[in-house]
Amino acid sequence: MDLSQAKIQEIVQQVLNDMNGTSAAPKASGPIPKTSRVAMLTALEHYDIKEYPIPELGDDDILVKVEGCGVCGTDAHEFKRDPFGLIPVVLGHEGTGEIVKMGKNVSKDSAGKPLKVGDKVVTCMIFKDNPDITMYDLNKQNVGGADVYGLLPDDDIHLNGWFADYMVIRKGSSVFNVSELDLDSRILIEPCAVLIHAVERAKTTGILRFNSRVVVQGCGPIGLICIAILRTMGVENITAVDGEEKRLNFAKEMGATKTVNFKEHQGIEALTKAVEDSFGGYLADFAFQCTGSPIAHANIYKFIRNGGGLCELGFFINGGDATINPHFDICSKEITTVGSWVYTLRDYATTFDFLKRAKAIGLPMSKLITHRFPLDQINEAHVTNLKMEGLKIAIINK
Repeated sequence: MDLSQAKIQEIVQQVLNDMNGTSAAPKASGPIPKTSRVAMLTALEHYDIKEYPIPELGDDDILVKVEGCGVCGTDAHEFKRDPFGLIPVVLGHEGTGEIVKMGKNVSKDSAGKPLKVGDKVVTCMIFKDNPDITMYDLNKQNVGGADVYGLLPDDDIHLNGWFADYMVIRKGSSVFNVSELDLDSRILIEPCAVLIHAVERAKTTGILRFNSRVVVQGCGPIGLICIAILRTMGVENITAVDGEEKRLNFAKEMGATKTVNFKEHQGIEALTKAVEDSFGGYLADFAFQCTGSPIAHANIYKFIRNGGGLCELGFFINGGDATINPHFDICSKEITTVGSWVYTLRDYATTFDFLKRAKAIGLPMSKLITHRFPLDQINEAHVTNLKMEGLKIAIINK
């Protein structure tokens, strides 16, 4: 082979760059258009596809070409009732995409990892003037009081949510380089972070251990992810409780050892006995309540042994009051209870490792995404989500 001196120098430089981790940034996938479509929620239960100019980037901004975004329960609430008063709004906060342009001041993500054009990213939150919410002062509080893309009031930029072709990540935002994860995994990062946070909250009780008997009530996406996280931690004695046999079967694929269909048991005593039987005659050491049902919350205490623990995470919004008996349900049993809501930034970063571990042990995380719709079918996607015809619904850009 006859190599010129220039070609030899080019090869040597490439090898040196690879060794130093400074390989040339990949090119953006195609030219950047002048406009971007967004799915704008303009009225209750109705999106319009609108088109807006892609603005000039500031020195601290990032332009992302959206690849996909999950439909969250929060999106469903906003679609149906607008509880946050955001209409008109571009929703979508479970999104991911590829960097196609960066401001000159952008070089690293929120964890200090290098960023370049072509990298795949997710966002977590937009920082406010709150000293308790900073990247490495991580466990003071969750990010529930911060802004997130996909739940921002409309403004003159418009590209504020992941239900779009392009999104602008602005100064003060958290952004993570997740190029090592496939698209399905990246779409699942946000809901998985909710469960990482819940499990970390549960661990603060000192009750959740490798050999704990754990009951997970509710086998929607949240409950199923909870089971998967417990399984990756080495917890093997897990009972899933739900009323849909398909979801209970999937719970076994995600790591549950036993299942209980509450529709097959009349009354709380019979249901409690079924849970007890699933653990060989013992009540649970720990329980995760993953539904937004007040009745389910009232029932969960009955499944837990004296001295056991409970993590309640099902009530992301106000789902109504639950009736319990403080003496029988909490005091006499000395149950330790923690609540969980959203996540911290550390939980978000931890989620990346969880997803790698789940894949390594063969958990079928991608099967959580049961329906995929293009952006122009976003109304149909939300109707499908409201009908509970699948698990995780996603908008995928081709």
